[in-house]
Amino acid sequence: MSQRKIIIIGAAGRDFHNFNTFFRNNLDYNVVAFTAAQIPDIANRKYPAELAGKLYPEGIPIYAQDELESIIKKFDVDECVFSYSDVPYSVVMGIGAQVNAAGADFSLMGYKNTMLKSTKPVVAVGAVRTGCGKSQTSRRVAEILMSYGLKVIAVRHPMPYGDLVAQKVQRFADVEDLKKHNCTIEEMEEYEPHITRGNVIYAGVDYEAILCAAENDPNGCDVILWDGGNNDFPFFRPDLMITVVDPLRPGHELAYYPGEVTLRLADVVVINKIDSADFDNILTVRNNIERVNPKATVVDAASTISVDKPDVIRGKRVLVVEDGPTLTHGEMKIGAGIVAARRFGAAEIIDPRPYAVGKLSETYRIYPNIGKLLPAMGYGEQQMNDLSVTIDRTECDSVIVATPIDLERIIRINKPVTRVKYNLQEIGHPNMEDVLENFVKKIKK
Repeated sequence: MSQRKIIIIGAAGRDFHNFNTFFRNNLDYNVVAFTAAQIPDIANRKYPAELAGKLYPEGIPIYAQDELESIIKKFDVDECVFSYSDVPYSVVMGIGAQVNAAGADFSLMGYKNTMLKSTKPVVAVGAVRTGCGKSQTSRRVAEILMSYGLKVIAVRHPMPYGDLVAQKVQRFADVEDLKKHNCTIEEMEEYEPHITRGNVIYAGVDYEAILCAAENDPNGCDVILWDGGNNDFPFFRPDLMITVVDPLRPGHELAYYPGEVTLRLADVVVINKIDSADFDNILTVRNNIERVNPKATVVDAASTISVDKPDVIRGKRVLVVEDGPTLTHGEMKIGAGIVAARRFGAAEIIDPRPYAVGKLSETYRIYPNIGKLLPAMGYGEQQMNDLSVTIDRTECDSVIVATPIDLERIIRINKPVTRVKYNLQEIGHPNMEDVLENFVKKIKK
């Protein structure tokens, strides 16, 4: 029987993991190409031979997704495997129709062939959309587990946008490691909050090797904390699965891939942002949880915000900078920065679009619904420079930075700045302490 020719449709994350766990050493398949979407400047390179294994001595080419039809025909492809996240069902099936019309089969991979089993207990945190509050939930989980005296090693969903061989296994134990690994703003936003709280965090490309390293971390490891990306389901088989939903985007929990998978897998569902959502939207989300996962424990929570310099906001014309992916493929219109601007009495929110330069102008073109927010795009030096120049050009009195990191440490900002911080605060019971107390009792038996 001849090998099936495969294209893996991805975005430098789940696609590489699906390849590594199922296809890499599988003689029944020949992966002829990856495609790349969502992330700027990741196409037109190769998945390197050093990671691809002995069946792929030349590596595997990565094409832009808009070339999909032509490369299906070029390589006479049998099957295309969709392998990236936070995509509406209509788009997923539109790509499926495109693939079928080009003559190939279209498939989605589940967890049976892609989840790795750890020798350590695993708590996984995921979400139904980008920007629901995974990071603050992961931080809360880590704090509670550490209060029991447990050594928590975090592992982040992949963000390998640079040298893939060098990024095979990355370990971050202090802020200097961010510089050592040439991290983008997007990577720093996810890694730095763990580091500053005393957690070691791993990420990279080869998650079997990463899992082995995390389990045997020199600082010790009692629990693995999977810190998910976008709305993907975990790469490691969880002993406790926590999924965060967002009542500011009611209905999205049943309309985006693979967010509904993550919701259906959940042992615990956190309804975040109850403090800023309408009652009817909260009820919609609650009813949808009951519909698809009635056995899940539901935790109600607020995303509490604080600012270090309220006077930088009050009465001022402000520019609001938010997390990039949350605004782009996450499609958020109201983030912590907007909430802070309203709560602390900003006179006006300035639209940055007329002042955007370079790759930021391109971002607004690709994602026209971002609105009057500035995404903190920083996948490379050019984007970071464009972000700094755009802030400099924007005619505002001050800047509200609502990213998880201190942006002034990364780029120059020549205006008064206040940072917004946000944390998970549970409302009533059950809360995260209740959930994790039961988990700790089980693993200590």
